[in-house]
Amino acid sequence: MGNIRTALIKRVAKELIETFPDKFSDNFDENKAVLEEISTVETKHLRNKIAGYITKLMKQRSS
Repeated sequence: MGNIRTALIKRVAKELIETFPDKFSDNFDENKAVLEEISTVETKHLRNKIAGYITKLMKQRSS
């Protein structure tokens, strides 16, 4: 059983990766900092969810 993510988190993460492909990596803390700079996410919880999904997607791309 894996993590369940809403469509909002998936959509925002994919849009950000398409818009800024060179800014994100497979490091969660770096993605969190980049997301803080370029996004207007209201809550820390939502920011962390999006950064975690971006990290997962970037790890899948590199392998």
